[in-house]
This record gives sequence, structure tokens and C-alpha cells, in this order.
Amino acid sequence: MTAGSATAAATVQDVTMRFREHTALAGVTTTFEKDSITGLLGRNGAGKTTLMQLVAGHRVPTSGTVRVFGESPYEHDTALRNICFIKEGQRYPDHFRVKDALTAAAMLFPHWDADVAASLMRDFDLPANRNIKKLSRGMTSAVGIVIGLAARTPLTVFDEPYLGLDAVARQLFYDRLIADYAEHPRTVILSTHLIEEIAPLLERVLLIDKGRVLLDADAESLRNSALTVSGPRVVVEAFAQQHQLLHTEALGGHARAVVRVPDAAARRSAAESGLTVEPTNLQQLIVAMSLQSPASRAAAATAPTDLEEVPR
Repeated sequence: MTAGSATAAATVQDVTMRFREHTALAGVTTTFEKDSITGLLGRNGAGKTTLMQLVAGHRVPTSGTVRVFGESPYEHDTALRNICFIKEGQRYPDHFRVKDALTAAAMLFPHWDADVAASLMRDFDLPANRNIKKLSRGMTSAVGIVIGLAARTPLTVFDEPYLGLDAVARQLFYDRLIADYAEHPRTVILSTHLIEEIAPLLERVLLIDKGRVLLDADAESLRNSALTVSGPRVVVEAFAQQHQLLHTEALGGHARAVVRVPDAAARRSAAESGLTVEPTNLQQLIVAMSLQSPASRAAAATAPTDLEEVPR
């Protein structure tokens, strides 16, 4: 999909972002489609937050272009009113109480829904009159979630929104996000390390590694593109040589491998070869791809591969 797609909410075209001697992003091109939920994934320091800051209009790229609904978002009042960026460790004025943050958000975002905000306040049991500085980390995260969902901006960006939340509160966030998105579609970018928790929500996956796009794909197609095979080492090795090998482990004459395959026929071929075939979940796939060396990524699709024996 091209960065200039007419259905794009935000486009990033050949963007590089440098901070003195550090290159946070290098030649990144991607598209965030209107009314879609994209998971922005990658290891710490991969460049995710920098990309979100650029899309949210908080920075100007060193080179390349960023457009949100056709406009450069930086210092563009109209564009910025259509973007809500909930950052990791969101900061508020020292004197702000919870209700002050919500009042400010209501004035800033034209699509603000006070009923949604009140409902979420009850769900997360947030004390309206308490100073935000005195809240726990989880409650502070919940304030950001309330603002991000109640703002109903056409582009909503969440950077690790769940920090400090327990499993029940995180599930509440996911449930409320998907329910409100179903009724009021918008473009959502969600950066998280809890890949398997958010996997059911995602429609697209963007994987960043060392400032470059490693993967940009439809989530459903991606889920069907990988499998884990295990069995006799020579059989696993023969199968892996025909496909893109992502990860292997071997012990004696037995091996296990995560591979990307083109279609259902390849899956049948694995089973017909006597291998045990298991689905590979999104988190396993992302981890396997992130751990590959650059040289391995370049050669994986074409070069024969010897399985590396590793201790268990």
C-alpha cells in the first residue's frame, strides 16, 4: 500500500529522524489507514515513540514528509485538534486534579463525549477531585485512557497506555476500546509490548526495528503466514530450506522451527512430510523476526539454512 493512498489517515514518506549522532528513524515509509487499528510494535529503542511523535505533530522530521488527513500536523491547529496522543508517562500541570484534566481535554477536542468520560471514570474508579500527582501509576494511566477514548479524535495514538494497570483493568481498556471503535470508527495506533493481549484488536501490524520498517502487513494475513514445525532434524531442515526460516532450536536428532509460508499448500506439505505442525501466534512471530540479524533477514527467503543447535 502506498504512502499516498486516498484512504490514508496518516502517511509517512521516506522519513528520517536524527538526534545529533543518533538516527532514530531511517527512510521510513508507511500508511495508517482511516478507521483501522494498527499495532506499532518493536523492541525498546526501535523508534516507535519517535514515529508516533512525528505523526502526532510533536516533531518535524529531519527529512521526508508526514501528512495527517492531507496536512503537515506540526503546529497546524486544525490537524492537531483531530489528533489525540496519549504518551507513556503522560505529564499534567502540577495543580491538575483528574477533573481538571478532563475539563481541559473537553475544551481541546471538538468530538469530546462527556458521557463516555463519566462512564470510564466509574469503570476505572477514578477519584475526580484527587491531584493527578498523587495518583498511582495505574490510575494515571487510566486518566490517559479516559481522555484517549472520550476525545474520539479521528486519529488516536496510544503509547504504552496500560503501564501500572493490572490484568483486569487492561482487559477493561481493550473491551472499551473495541466497543467504542465499533460504534465510532477512527484511526487508532497502539504501541505496546503486550502483543498477545492486543492481537485480537489489531487489523494491521507495523514492526519497527532499529529505525527501519521490518514488517508492515495486514494482521489476519500475518497470523496465517507462519507456523511452527517440529520433528526429525533432517526433515525440519529440508522443509525450512524451502521457506523463510525465522527461528530454530535443535537437540540431537530432533528440531523445532518457526517459518513463514506462502499458503495452505505449504502447511499441508509440512504435515505430509511427517512434521508436527502448530500455529504460531502473533507474539511468537514478532519476537522471532525481531531477533533475526540483518544478514539473516536478507538471506532468509532464498539461502539454504543449516539448523543451529542450541541448548534447552
